[in-house]
Amino acid sequence: MNYSGISDFLANGAAALAKGPIAIICIEDLVEVEATIRHHLNLGFASVVLLAPSELELPLDLAERVHCVTMDVHRDGSFLYAMNKIIPAAPDKWLYYCYNTEFLFFPFCETRTIGEMLAFHTEERRAAMVTYVIDLYAADLEQHPNAVSLETALIDRSGYYALGRKDPDTDEQKERQLDFYGGLRWRFEEHVPFARRKIDRIALFVAKPGLELKDDHTFNDEEYNTYACPWHHNLTAAICSFRTAKALKTNAGSSFDISTFKWHNSVEFEWGSQQLLDLGLMEPGQWF
Repeated sequence: MNYSGISDFLANGAAALAKGPIAIICIEDLVEVEATIRHHLNLGFASVVLLAPSELELPLDLAERVHCVTMDVHRDGSFLYAMNKIIPAAPDKWLYYCYNTEFLFFPFCETRTIGEMLAFHTEERRAAMVTYVIDLYAADLEQHPNAVSLETALIDRSGYYALGRKDPDTDEQKERQLDFYGGLRWRFEEHVPFARRKIDRIALFVAKPGLELKDDHTFNDEEYNTYACPWHHNLTAAICSFRTAKALKTNAGSSFDISTFKWHNSVEFEWGSQQLLDLGLMEPGQWF
């Protein structure tokens, strides 16, 4: 189903928001769009909504399975505007958002669906989940100048850390909130604005009236921004993403300074949840 804009989608796309969990994917360019869509469909999302430029064309088998909303994804604030219009239109539904060339993984995702995982998370009285955006990058940038290669993807096995998140008004640390760093944004921080260096994102959450997504990937409800409940550790997930590598290699200000992303802590990405669990890049909590 195609829609001419976010207003058309909200007026005529009720079927897309009728049942969760719902994946919302922002298509920033035409790189690995089909792979991104198929990955999330295979995880078991009830609905996949694309926020996409008009030039996107999909094969028939995919076009029939997604809801495509045409919009200017590069206009400042357009994605945030769209998300904050969709949230109140899908009350009590689990939503997820990402960009093309990003791939969600959660504990045991090879044998369990996204719906099963979120049902457990809901039973633990959680309405949001922290996801860590873990950088992927091509092994050979000469062969893959946009840094994207599904077949030769590498990942950093170390170099991740967290700092306490402070309330800017009181300078006191917020309860159960941390800012996470690492990956390419840490290794090439001279090319990344300070406000964009965090790798944590509240990408899975329950929509409700009054909830608003902010530009820093947090919400106006502070409990949504916590990594765990007060009594024990909760599930977390990972979004394995070529987005930072792609930006660093296509941006003229950084591209010529970077000949490779490989370093001594680069390892081949295995495209599975166990590697991410072993590296401590997501947390199974009490779910086994």
